[in-house]
Amino acid sequence: MSSLSSSVARRPNADRSATIAFWAFISPALIGLTLFTLIPIGWGFLLSLSHAQNTIHFTHFVGLRNYIDLLTDEEFLRSLATIVVFAAFIVPLTYAASLGLALMVNRVATGRSFFRTVFFIPSAVSYVAASLIWRVSLFNGLSFGFANHLLSLIGLAPIVWIGTANPPWYWLVLVTVRLWLQVGFFMIIFLAGLQEIPSSLYEAAAVDGADPGWQMLRHITLPQLRNTSISVLLLSLIAAFQAFDEFYSVLGSGGSANGNISLARPPLVYLYSLALSNQDFGRGAAGGFILTGLIVAITLIQGRIVRFGEADP
Repeated sequence: MSSLSSSVARRPNADRSATIAFWAFISPALIGLTLFTLIPIGWGFLLSLSHAQNTIHFTHFVGLRNYIDLLTDEEFLRSLATIVVFAAFIVPLTYAASLGLALMVNRVATGRSFFRTVFFIPSAVSYVAASLIWRVSLFNGLSFGFANHLLSLIGLAPIVWIGTANPPWYWLVLVTVRLWLQVGFFMIIFLAGLQEIPSSLYEAAAVDGADPGWQMLRHITLPQLRNTSISVLLLSLIAAFQAFDEFYSVLGSGGSANGNISLARPPLVYLYSLALSNQDFGRGAAGGFILTGLIVAITLIQGRIVRFGEADP
């Protein structure tokens, strides 16, 4: 009886120690999240409701005026159209390229880790560094640029890849640098999904006489990769709408000598110029919340279309 009562008495102390340990481990993350994420978001929302010109303090309350001004601003609407075009190119290309690489690497019998590492390495490269390499070296408009050198080998004239609106060759530069940077990351996600597919499904399909190529890909691989495909599409779409570095580095800032950023200026570049160059922090913050709402809305719509979160039929 005494041992039972002593164990009951020790239980509150053990629970209290577990609670203290839990909060001791989680408090640094909570403090960091509050100081560097939640408070800035809240303060940014207050700025978006005020006339914060040349100041980051909440001054004159203007309500939704900043939001209305941006939604009627032709430059901001043009930047939204630019990012939609960019997403229309990069999302399907990323899906197809990463899935294709994953299928090839998954079929390799030896050296799979080597190829997985080689294709993933670009994901660790700085977007700014890669964009500058694309601009200065690979797609240099002069004859000694890598792309123009290849064209000269087949007798074609050099192309001004960046700086001309017609034809818009700059889209090739922007899309290829983003594709090179992120395709390895999504390939790893697809590889993880491929390794979860039971081999018995392929064996049963082979016994039934299924073609080991397209038929197995269509009827086994792709249906089994449904959730993985949805994740890749959602992540790549969100990343596309957050594009900044490649546009700013490849096309240059608005105040640079070339001024090519006017050819394709995504929302983040426009808001960056609005908030930091024009010191209009109120409208800049409002634009950030508009873009966030747009990303959330498109993500929910896409998830609804592909039935994200629902059980497989």
